Amino acid sequence: MARTIIEGANHRVQLLNAAAFRGDGKYVLYWAQVNRRAGWNHALSHAVDLANRAGLPVLFYEGLTYDYPYASDRLHTFILEGVVETERALQRLGIGYLFYLRRTRHDPNDIVYRVAKDAAALVTDDYPIFPARRYNASVPLKLDVPYYAVDASCIVPMACFSKREYAAYTIRPKIRKLLPHYLRPVPSMRVRHKFHGKIPSFHTPVASSDIPALVASCDIDHTVSPAPGFPGGWSAAQRRLRRFLKRSLHRYANASNQPSENASSGLSPYLHFGHISSLQVALAVQDFAREHKLIPDEFLEELIVRRELAFNFARFTERPESLDALPDWARKTLARHQRDRRDPIYSREQFEKAQTCDPLWNAAQNELLRAGKIHGYYRMYWGKKIIEWSRTPEDALACILYLNDRYALDGRDPNSYTNILWCFGLHDRPWVERPVFGQVRYMSYEGMRRKTDVDAYTRSIEYL
Repeated sequence: MARTIIEGANHRVQLLNAAAFRGDGKYVLYWAQVNRRAGWNHALSHAVDLANRAGLPVLFYEGLTYDYPYASDRLHTFILEGVVETERALQRLGIGYLFYLRRTRHDPNDIVYRVAKDAAALVTDDYPIFPARRYNASVPLKLDVPYYAVDASCIVPMACFSKREYAAYTIRPKIRKLLPHYLRPVPSMRVRHKFHGKIPSFHTPVASSDIPALVASCDIDHTVSPAPGFPGGWSAAQRRLRRFLKRSLHRYANASNQPSENASSGLSPYLHFGHISSLQVALAVQDFAREHKLIPDEFLEELIVRRELAFNFARFTERPESLDALPDWARKTLARHQRDRRDPIYSREQFEKAQTCDPLWNAAQNELLRAGKIHGYYRMYWGKKIIEWSRTPEDALACILYLNDRYALDGRDPNSYTNILWCFGLHDRPWVERPVFGQVRYMSYEGMRRKTDVDAYTRSIEYL
């Protein structure tokens, strides 16, 4: 797919086809595939800029289908809870809003093409994995209007890097060099031409009280229930951010790897579904730290360097969820130990039901099942143990991906895929050789007990 970086757009905006701006278009269309928010959104801002220059309004289109991988009550509910607030925010800005819920295979599947017929141009999200990766490769050539992909997910745009980086230590100095240019607020949007057009009949109205019924009407997995601790939407994300700043930022450096301390931000589901911007989070953390004389370096390292290393990995890797993406040393050492004895070996069903001999692993899995998320430090341990207790690395990866993508609110994400492959050696170095893992880093239950309060964590999960 040919990508043309738009000059003067700071590497954020790329044109993915060669179509001309349609002079008789009724609006500029923004297709929110990933960044499902009205504020702090470079992609929506670009759509508004195009529309202002052309004397046109903006129509914001957001869709939700029944047939994405592992579609469930949990994921649908989280997304729909954001729809209500997005519509209100767009109305205040004077931007039209169209939401379409595709419930079954009998419902139309061509909505983006229908609304693009009256558009002068289409703007969408630049994102390195499903769904945007697939659609941004196939849709542009089928349209006769310009198709722009805008990176509103990263602080330093992915296009600033020309190749896959080896590890955090190689990308960190490059990001730090560019940060002063990019770590700035998104300019305020001024919509010069309000949207007064008719919203198509296939628009799906959503009210908070309607969400359970809407979810029930979809042909999705109804056995994975919503995660009550993580309501979706802009307001929920802002509340969680404020709570993190006030209660946890001052202790993040010392307590973030202590799951029972609850010092992490819990923002990853909101970042994944685009209900909040990493740029907004970074600036809020900087401002709060400056005001209260805190040092936020550890948190910003995770939010910016580690997260954007994951986006870099996904962008320059054909299959970021495959063992083929591992460095040579990791693939070779795992292959050498392919036939090592494993004891015990658990089935996918036993893993899914948290039926192992390890109380900490079972607690982490139960947190995933009930809360839709595992604390990042224990998620590393969780993944390592699945490798240890599976017949082959391939079986382990398939099981981890299944559990992560089905149950995690922050799954199916560049960060989660990178963290999963980290368990197999990605962005790491060789360690002392041992059975099963070879030179891939090993994590033990005894080590977790030394470093963390395992008993406090397991009690909290039992209560959950």
